[in-house]
Amino acid sequence: MSHIRGRFQKAMDRLVARYTSSLPSDWRLYRYDIAGSIAHARMLAKQGIISEKDAEVIVQGLESIQEEIEQGRFDFRTELEDIHMAIEARLMEKVGEVGGKLHTARSRNDQVALDLRLFAKEAINQTLLKLRELQRALVSLAEANKDVVIPGYTHLQPAQPVLLAHHLLAYFQMLQRDIERFKDCLKRTDVLPLGSGALAGVGYGVDREFLARELGFGRASQNSLDAVSDRDFVLEYEAAASLCMMHLSRLAEEIILWSSAEFDFVELDEAYATASSIMPQKRNPDVAELARGRTGRVYGRLMALLATMKALPLAYNRDLQEDKEGFFDTVDTLLATLEVFAGMVATLKVKRENARRAAERGYLLATDLADYLVRKGEAFRTAHDIVARLVSYAAGKGKPLHELSITEYREFSPLFSEDVRSITLESSLAARDVVGGTAPKQVARALVRAKRISHARP
Repeated sequence: MSHIRGRFQKAMDRLVARYTSSLPSDWRLYRYDIAGSIAHARMLAKQGIISEKDAEVIVQGLESIQEEIEQGRFDFRTELEDIHMAIEARLMEKVGEVGGKLHTARSRNDQVALDLRLFAKEAINQTLLKLRELQRALVSLAEANKDVVIPGYTHLQPAQPVLLAHHLLAYFQMLQRDIERFKDCLKRTDVLPLGSGALAGVGYGVDREFLARELGFGRASQNSLDAVSDRDFVLEYEAAASLCMMHLSRLAEEIILWSSAEFDFVELDEAYATASSIMPQKRNPDVAELARGRTGRVYGRLMALLATMKALPLAYNRDLQEDKEGFFDTVDTLLATLEVFAGMVATLKVKRENARRAAERGYLLATDLADYLVRKGEAFRTAHDIVARLVSYAAGKGKPLHELSITEYREFSPLFSEDVRSITLESSLAARDVVGGTAPKQVARALVRAKRISHARP
């Protein structure tokens, strides 16, 4: 049972102890808990609240506990409530009563808030690095295939030709927005809660600025009630992770479609695909499918914590114990997905001939034909109607547009002449020569910018 029972005379029921323990998940906070405790001990000594000798004994004890955990020699006792109590109990075993001085001017409320913020800061920085790795993989794939033409789609129907590099750089932009969101989240995570006590601050002359410097925080919290009960930073991470997973899921869907026999634009490396148990011809895009599925899991973690937080009065409530397991799972899921996607994208083989053939069918130059008539003086809506009927005619004949004779063209408008033959996939691409367009010149510039960004620190 928990060794802190206070005024209670009766031992906690074993089922209650098991039900209330967060140790199976929050053991992961041990490094941050020890770092926070070491900084706290040194601050207590600096302020004359405990002696320098006691602080050194405590610090040495904490450092040896960290070694025990990392070497697999630490006994995570299930009767203890959480990692904080597990470490404190072991410290008392190692150094005796002096270990009890560590909790002076501190509550588990500001202690757990500190640990979680330290974990979140590290998670954000890892996420930013993984996002950059995936961006670099996208840029490399785009550069290696910068002249590959594919059909662009709306409503999953062939619409207009685009460069594959342009398509891939769309995901680069999504990831860049993700980077900006996580960096913004970091600003609000970088706040020291230690010194807030249980809810009202502490009755000792602590030095919170010293603690902030020791633990790498940009500033100290300004309201003790808020500091111990704030989980906005966890929600922000989970919200940013949900958006990021949505982007990855969209890319996963593209890869699933493109690697199918019906599209056949790309081939997955064998290291990022699986075989069927009974159909030997299959190469299944399981990595992409799992990412698509795990996106819903990340969404669920966000909604669960929002539901937990929505009716909590100030300050700390035990409901907040539910913040960690979902947060850890979200971090693990996102980091693993980013990492595996970087490898999958880097090893994708593009089937450029198949992609071009797909772009040449499906009447993707219809909009260019309408623009051609507009340049000849036709109103766009009229031109649109003319080309719609022309496409319907060609489809009925089973002909692509380039196989129609000029006589056939002129049956729909006298404005058509021999120069209509100059409308090609290349001319269509080149015509989109606006900032953000798919023209080769614009995409080349975009690649230069993307490459520069992807090699900068996030």
